[in-house]
Amino acid sequence: MIKNKETTNIQQNDLAELLKEKIKTKTAKVSVIGLGYVGLPLAVEKAKVGFDVIGIEQNLTRADKVNAGDNYIKDVKDQELVEVTRKSKLIATTDYAKIQEADIIVICVPTPLTITRDPDISYILNVTNEISKYLKKGQLVTLESTTYPGTTSEIIMPKLEATGLHVGIDFFLAFSPERVDPGNKRFTTQNTSKVVGGMTPVCLDVAKTFYEQTITEVVPVSSPEVAEMTKVFENTYRAVNIALVNELMMLCDRMGISVWEVVDAAGTKPFGIQTFYPGPGVGGHCIPIDPFYLTWKAREYDFNTRFIELAGEINIKASYHVIEKITKVLSLNKKPLNGAKILVLGMAYKKDIEDYRESPSLKITDLLLKEGAEVAYHDPYVPEVPVHSPYNWEMQSVQLTEDILHSSDCVVILTDHTCIDYNFVACHAKVIVDARNATKNIDVQWKDKVIKI
Repeated sequence: MIKNKETTNIQQNDLAELLKEKIKTKTAKVSVIGLGYVGLPLAVEKAKVGFDVIGIEQNLTRADKVNAGDNYIKDVKDQELVEVTRKSKLIATTDYAKIQEADIIVICVPTPLTITRDPDISYILNVTNEISKYLKKGQLVTLESTTYPGTTSEIIMPKLEATGLHVGIDFFLAFSPERVDPGNKRFTTQNTSKVVGGMTPVCLDVAKTFYEQTITEVVPVSSPEVAEMTKVFENTYRAVNIALVNELMMLCDRMGISVWEVVDAAGTKPFGIQTFYPGPGVGGHCIPIDPFYLTWKAREYDFNTRFIELAGEINIKASYHVIEKITKVLSLNKKPLNGAKILVLGMAYKKDIEDYRESPSLKITDLLLKEGAEVAYHDPYVPEVPVHSPYNWEMQSVQLTEDILHSSDCVVILTDHTCIDYNFVACHAKVIVDARNATKNIDVQWKDKVIKI
């Protein structure tokens, strides 16, 4: 028995050391599954430092764009994508069989919620099933998709070990959550610290070696569950604090106090507070979703995350608060919401990006349409919104002109893009509901037109 154990350890160390050496010399081939907001920046970063990267993307249009050097992710620099594709350091395909050529497989697929706000890990399951068809000895598989604690060990590992290969011995498995902040000019994939948790110490060692090649600081933790919990905690922290300031916003509105002035004043304290601003709700690929992954998993342990669920309720209520403000503003002008012409400024979930996933603008637009309002929107970053669940409408961005502003009964600012001339908007609009304090610095002569949430 001792001899067999020693032999196993030697084989384990040999495979791990061989892969680590290939990683350090950039001779390891990397496969990134999912070339979206997370996967494409990661693939480009790996290709830039010398790795051969195979991007697996089931959207054929996206795969073709990558191969043509045609960038569709703002956080990726156009020239960098052109350079790595021109040198064939990054090649995109829809063929999962290419996994056989890879030494490292990184999963970067979406993890949305179902209509009942339960986790939808179907993308992870489908990808894991495909990987299991081609898994071979000596490969590292790492999951970056945000998910509930336990996904790596309870879902991915059993499916991969069903191939007859053993984790930590024949192949290596880790979880390392993405921390992409779309549009952030200061913190990118390369200089944002990376948390990594491996299924075994050897798995962690291999995964840490891989991420150290392109990430400034890698933070190892004791298990995938810790890494998974770290990511959902980070976004739950933001969701809860946004909910706090959104609730304060609604109270300040009732009391006739400017919440924006309160938050700015509180933010001058050099300790004990982090500034969060109110808004029309929360959006994006993380904050509206990740807390629900945690609350769902908590039920398995007979634990109710009341504080987190309350935060979710408040952030949803913020969108309804915007509808109430629009209705009140229109009624003051003896205009019902039914039949009113509403111009929405901003469909993206935050300023200066093209991402409208889970944007509160979608929810608010849907609510306005259901109330019988005629809605148009302007967003230089989002030229169109196609029909997608749970919304059964589609819309194209309109030009921001004097005519559209004059003809609108109310202009609603839901995303504060910096390229929009808010003085121009205020000059020609009849009335403005500002959910982002975008009109903070407009000319004083237009201030009376603005109602802030």
